[in-house]
Amino acid sequence: MRACVLFTLAILLCFTAAAQEKPHAFRGATIIPIESETIQNGVLLVQYGKILAVGKAGDVRIPADAVVQDATGKVVFPGIVDTHSHLGDGSGADGSAALQPDVRILDAINVRSEDFKKALAGGVTTLNAMPGSGHLMSGQTAYLKIRPANTINDMLFCKDPLNDVCGGMKMANGTNSIRPSPFPGTRAKSAAMVRSLFIKAQEYKAKIDSAKGDASKMPKRELDMEALVQVLEGKRVVHHHTHRHDDVLTVLRLAKEFGFRVVLQHVSEAWKVAKEIAEAGVPCSIIMIDSPGGKLEAVDLLWKNAPALEQAGVLTGFHTDDGITDSRLFLRSAALGVRAGMSRQKALEGMTIAGAIMLDLQDRVGSLKPGKDADFVILSGDPLSVYTHIEQTWVEGQKMFDRSNPEDKKIATGGFNAFRSNTFLDACEGGAE
Repeated sequence: MRACVLFTLAILLCFTAAAQEKPHAFRGATIIPIESETIQNGVLLVQYGKILAVGKAGDVRIPADAVVQDATGKVVFPGIVDTHSHLGDGSGADGSAALQPDVRILDAINVRSEDFKKALAGGVTTLNAMPGSGHLMSGQTAYLKIRPANTINDMLFCKDPLNDVCGGMKMANGTNSIRPSPFPGTRAKSAAMVRSLFIKAQEYKAKIDSAKGDASKMPKRELDMEALVQVLEGKRVVHHHTHRHDDVLTVLRLAKEFGFRVVLQHVSEAWKVAKEIAEAGVPCSIIMIDSPGGKLEAVDLLWKNAPALEQAGVLTGFHTDDGITDSRLFLRSAALGVRAGMSRQKALEGMTIAGAIMLDLQDRVGSLKPGKDADFVILSGDPLSVYTHIEQTWVEGQKMFDRSNPEDKKIATGGFNAFRSNTFLDACEGGAE
């Protein structure tokens, strides 16, 4: 098996170098750039992991040395952004406290997790890897690009995990975090505990500000406070699990009181308070579940969340919460939103640029524009059609999924064992004992 792994890595490294050096042109497709009009008979030109040009055939000059792929009859769509995922086998805070902002999910992610394969099979190229929602604050999320990785640094958008902001902050309210001490026993106590911690963070920030860069006057380092100062300064976005309308309003009150930026995650009853969410200027990342159940506070989760939020003027995106829903079927979330009354344009934005904005990554991903990362998918047809397949997924100019490859097709169409280790062993050794 070791020889197989080394061979696979060698091929991957060689292909990566070639993909970066030569321009690649995809011509003849219908291109949906998202932030501009759909292009018929278009050309997408990429090189060195970036988009060089996108436009109509005849308007984009294809270099003589370009690798040209005929995409006639296909649809080229931006790489999909999943704003709430649990892929990567990571685990966050433990049972010692209800609020643990110092915990980083990036310290627990397995970059070799087979689960990332199913995300690629679903066209997902960027995701927000989250700790769980069983705490009021379960730790720092990680914004990941699903590219070849030997260490977590290879997947992170940030350059320095020790000093940079590499993701958001996961918070939750409602029933998930209501447990015996040291957790809160009621919704009111949940909010009180959060307020107390943020007040402590404000005091810590005030000490830093008053020190004015003088190291001798700086307060003693506290990792939990440092993370919350980043939240207070707007550098780290809060991704807040919430369901019931009264819990949603509690989040909005806390965000207003302490001035932090927040994305509402799930928001099952957003349709009941869409006006209030819009007035607060807060975006929502929603989940489309066709068989609700398991949680009383989500009993009023309805598909009309999508059109209700759009009509209120709320920036709205979608997420998988994988493994709650399957990344391989993520595109159907937009289709279900349209079925419920959402506009086609906003539904497609909800899979791409809306999520990128929520993660502060809109300058790199979420649409097809020159200068952005060359993350895109090639579809067999309309992205909202039940008959459409994701044929290829490209990340920074590298083909990471190809349905015409039997092993990749197995991942796209198989059961849950299709993207687990035994399949890799089967491919390499002809079967595992």
